[in-house]
Amino acid sequence: MFDALADRLEDAWKKLRGQDKISESNVKEALKEVRRALLAADVNLQVVKDFVADVEKNAIGAEVVAGVRPDQQFVKIVYDELVKVMGEENVPLAKADAPPTVVLMAGLQGTGKTTASAKLALHLRKKKRSTLLVATDVYRPAAIDQLVTLGKQIDIPVFELGTDTDPVEIARQGVEKAKAEGIDTVIIDTAGRLQIDEEMMGELVRIKETTQPDETLLVVDAMTGQEAASLTLAFHDRIGITGAILTKLDGDSRGGAALSVRRISGAPIKFVGMGEKVEALEPFYPDRLASRILGMGDVVSLVEKAAEQVNLDDIEEMQAKIVEAKFDFNDFLKQMRLMKNMGSLGSLMKMIPGMGNKLSDEQLSQGEAKMKKTEAAINSMTEEERTNPKLLSSSPSRRRRIARGSGQNERDISDLVNEFQKMRSLMQQMSTGGGMPGMPGMGGFGNPFGGMFGGGQAPPPGWRGHGQGKKKKKKTKKKKGFGDL
Repeated sequence: MFDALADRLEDAWKKLRGQDKISESNVKEALKEVRRALLAADVNLQVVKDFVADVEKNAIGAEVVAGVRPDQQFVKIVYDELVKVMGEENVPLAKADAPPTVVLMAGLQGTGKTTASAKLALHLRKKKRSTLLVATDVYRPAAIDQLVTLGKQIDIPVFELGTDTDPVEIARQGVEKAKAEGIDTVIIDTAGRLQIDEEMMGELVRIKETTQPDETLLVVDAMTGQEAASLTLAFHDRIGITGAILTKLDGDSRGGAALSVRRISGAPIKFVGMGEKVEALEPFYPDRLASRILGMGDVVSLVEKAAEQVNLDDIEEMQAKIVEAKFDFNDFLKQMRLMKNMGSLGSLMKMIPGMGNKLSDEQLSQGEAKMKKTEAAINSMTEEERTNPKLLSSSPSRRRRIARGSGQNERDISDLVNEFQKMRSLMQQMSTGGGMPGMPGMGGFGNPFGGMFGGGQAPPPGWRGHGQGKKKKKKTKKKKGFGDL
C-alpha cells in the first residue's frame, strides 16, 4: 500500500536537498516529481492539479525556520496538504438520539460490502454497542448465507427472511426487531450490482425512505483508483450518502482512491479495510494515513492495535518475569501470537517510523517464515523445556528431538536457543537499567534475532530494536521527517 507513491515522493525531496532555501526556481523540479507521483498513484487529475497548486503556493510563501532544511520543510507542507485533501480529521459514525442507529450499506457487487458490514458490526461491539445485521441481498447466490456465517463467527445476530421476500420489507422488519429488543445499531446489507442501474438505485431509495438511516455508507474498492471518487459522487447524487468505507487498502492499490474520494465527492471516508480478517477495519484518520504515505509510520495506530490485544495485568506480569530473568518460551510464544493477531509483519513494520520503506518484500517474507519456524519449534518442546530453556542449552538430544518434531535441523534449534538466551539477558539489562523492553512481540527484532529478517542478516539500517545495546554515536545524515520542526 502506497509503497510506489512513497518512493516517488522521495525523489521530490531529493530535488531540494543541499539547497539553502525553498525558492520558485528549485521548487519547480520538486513539484514535477510530486505531480508524477500522484498521477502514477491514480489520483484524480483535478485533485492533482489543485494539490500541486496549493503546495506550490504554501512552499514559496513559507517562512524559513531556523535549523530546518528546505527538504524537511517541503515534506511538512506536503504532509499538511495530504491531510487537508483527505478531510483533515476523523469523522465518527453517527449515533441516534434514540436507538437504534440505522446504518445502510450500499455499493457495487464485489466491493466487499457484506464482509464490511460484519467488520463494522465487530468494530461497534468493541465499542460496547450491540448490533443487528440485516440481510436484504436476495439476488446474489449465498449472500444471505455469507452474512449469517460471518455473524456466527463474530457472535452478532443476523435478521433474514430468505430470498423470496421484498428487500424493503426485510429492512423494515429488521429495524422493528431492533427497536423491540433494544439493540443499539442496525446494519443493513443491501444488494450490489455489477454496474449502477435504475433498478438498483430505485431499491436503495425505497429502503432508505422506509428505514430513515442515520448513516448511508458507500463501500468502495480501493483497487478502482480514481474511479472510486466518481462512483461515490454518482451514488451521492442519487441516494445521498453520508460517508464511505474504503476496502482492500492493504492490497496493490496505488492510493488514488484515498486521496480522491473526499475532494471529488465531498463524502468523508469513515473506515478503511486493511485486510481480509474480520477484525481488519480501522477508523479513517487522514493525518495517520498521510504519515504512512510519507514513510513516517503510524505509531498511534500501532499502539491502539497493541492496546486491543494486551491486558494490563499481563504487561505487569511480563515485566516482572523479565526483571527476574524468568521470561520463557511460553511467554515468547504468547507474544508472537499477540503480534500475529495485530496484523501481518509487513503492516506492522510500516507503522514504525523509518521502517516503511527499509524492508523489502523478500525480507518481510523471510521474517514471516522465521516466525513460523520458531513457533513450530516451541510447539515441539515439552512444558519443562519451555519453562526452563537452559535444559536445551545442555542437551543435544533434546535439541535433536525438537528438530525432528518441527521439521528442522539441530543447528536451527541451537541457534534459536542461543538467540533466545541473548535476547532474555538483554531485555533484563534494559529493564533493570530503567528502559522498558518495548512493545509486546517486538523483542525478537533486535540484533540477536537479526536472523528474523532472513539468512542471519542484521536488521535494516536505521532500525534500533531490542538487543542492539549501547552503540557509539556515529555521524549520520538526518532522514526525512519533521525532525526539528
